[in-house]
Amino acid sequence: MANPVVHFEIVAADERPLVAFYGELFGWGLQPVPGESYTLVDTRGGGGINGGIGRGDTGEAWATFYVEVDDPQAVLDKAEGLGGATVLPVTEVPGMATFAMFHDPDGLLVGLARGEGTPEAAQRPSAGEGAAVDWFEVLGADAGRSQAFYAELFGWKVPGGAYGLVGPGADHGIGGGIGAGGELRWATVYAGVADVGATLARAGALGATRVYGPDQVDDHTETGAFRDPAGNVFGVYHHGPH
Repeated sequence: MANPVVHFEIVAADERPLVAFYGELFGWGLQPVPGESYTLVDTRGGGGINGGIGRGDTGEAWATFYVEVDDPQAVLDKAEGLGGATVLPVTEVPGMATFAMFHDPDGLLVGLARGEGTPEAAQRPSAGEGAAVDWFEVLGADAGRSQAFYAELFGWKVPGGAYGLVGPGADHGIGGGIGAGGELRWATVYAGVADVGATLARAGALGATRVYGPDQVDDHTETGAFRDPAGNVFGVYHHGPH
């Protein structure tokens, strides 16, 4: 994949309840950034990508992923030419990161991170019992339109059909899927868990609401998703032996 998905982010008007929610649900390692309303996430999943949980400037809640690019401004310009819209112009946090955000043609929010990233974000998840975040998903109104947009924007090889699978980067990043969701629309990530039903039930007990699942995708994959206490969609899946 020419531009890999390398980071996820979960945001709300008050990030503190979400830090507690995700730490309890998935066993993630959480490191607050001094002086900032932002917590770095080490999933402790031994693979996939790390992320962050933060407080948004607008008070809106959202969850999404970031794609690694060499020139965020050039990608924003290209996204606009393909029917997207800039949401956050290129922003540099000295010593930490350079990033930007856009809406795709369905209004789904996706981030861009300049290639070097931050030392913390670029670090691989440590080994442990945490749930690894290792799948991204885009569900728009029209599968073909979404697949064509992301293929052209990032150089991804996206097969057509109802759900096109996108491979991970050669040495980092995660794979995902792009399709049509009917009434469901999102750009988010999925965590691998041992039991989808039990995880959805646990999320509910912690204040989340179930979006769907457990759904059997095939004879070895089960998926589901919930809205966290701030309303963000987050997915879970279990991939068993063939």
